[in-house]
Amino acid sequence: MVKRSKIVIFFVVLIMFAALIGLTTEKIVKGTKLGLDLQGGFEVLYDVEPVKKDQKITQETLKSTVEALNSRINVLGVSEPEIQIEGDNRIRVQLAGVTDQNKARELLSTQAELTFRDVDDKVLLDGSDLVGNGAKQTFESQNNKPIVSLKLKDANKFAKITEEVLNRQPQGENLLVIWLDYEKGDSFKEEQKKELAGKQPKYISAPYVREVLTDDVVTITGQFSVEEAQSLAKILNAGALPVKLDEVYSTSVGAKFGEKALNETIFAGFIGIAVIFLFMLIFYRVPGIIAVITLSIYIWLILAIFYLMNGVLTLPGIAALILGVGMAVDANIITYERIKEEIRSGKSVLSAFKAGNRRSFTTIFDANITTILAAAVLFAYGTSSVKGFALVLIISVLASFITAVFGTRLFLGLWVQSRVMDKKPGLFGVKESDIREL
Repeated sequence: MVKRSKIVIFFVVLIMFAALIGLTTEKIVKGTKLGLDLQGGFEVLYDVEPVKKDQKITQETLKSTVEALNSRINVLGVSEPEIQIEGDNRIRVQLAGVTDQNKARELLSTQAELTFRDVDDKVLLDGSDLVGNGAKQTFESQNNKPIVSLKLKDANKFAKITEEVLNRQPQGENLLVIWLDYEKGDSFKEEQKKELAGKQPKYISAPYVREVLTDDVVTITGQFSVEEAQSLAKILNAGALPVKLDEVYSTSVGAKFGEKALNETIFAGFIGIAVIFLFMLIFYRVPGIIAVITLSIYIWLILAIFYLMNGVLTLPGIAALILGVGMAVDANIITYERIKEEIRSGKSVLSAFKAGNRRSFTTIFDANITTILAAAVLFAYGTSSVKGFALVLIISVLASFITAVFGTRLFLGLWVQSRVMDKKPGLFGVKESDIREL
């Protein structure tokens, strides 16, 4: 007797999944972040070196550097940067979607140590004298030129410094020289010669001190554009790096190349999955249809998990996703072949379904667990894109196990239990002549 309720349940569950996938797929696809290799961007590897001779590079130092770099990357407007500590003295930075790579490189590596010095290069004020996040871009009141204003912690200290500079002799040396990343060997007098020759000096500006200044706000003037003044203010607010970054190597991927790689990868994946679907339909008939349904749910589930994890999808990640499809298909084939063997032995469809699922479970479990172990090793000891590949592979294997094993049992089980497939081995791809009588 046909149990129509089982068929009704099958279609109700199928419609529910179809509706869920249809309503969420567009949001998931648009919301999934693409990696450096898919949307273009910039990657650089730094050696972390001490600023002072007695400074040691520790894990705490590296973490502080990563925090400072994160603050600076916010200036670029880049979301989800990948910053990884590698070994004892290296940091890898990946910025997807960066268009101005020179600006990114300069922003990351500049020390951003602001100092106020006299003409003999003696330090009078440094970054520790400034109020945190007190720098902002503004305009001069008279000629409306862009400038940077800084808020000082101690106005009295600044008053004493300006008084000292004002009283310097001879006249003409009462300058307050503002430096960004002053290095040993730099000289104001040498840089001033460059400025007089029409070249760009290393210091930012060198205004005259014509009176004692008692305000707690100081301004930096120069030949700034509005964008340059804003960038300087943001760098100063982000803070100075606690170390020096020495670039080991860098690489960039153009947006057009990334888009081309994405389109070609998706096309190749579509062809591969279509061939798998066709194979399952031809060789396994009704179970093949169930496999197509569960594989479609698997692909949606992977993308949904990535979206919820706020993950970044890369080319290796897509490769791992496609590999997961292969694992899911393998699980389906093992299950269906076991069911076909049971049918050929003369068992009923229901008995064959139960025995086939039971006999295939251990094989599928062992295959998946060994793949997860291998991926876990890659994740633990790999770097950069290798970690990404391993993570997606682990998620893919887990998702494929759930959809291939339990999804197949749910959907195919409803049809088997409805008795519609009784005495119809052809629906499983089994010929009547191959069945052995018990």
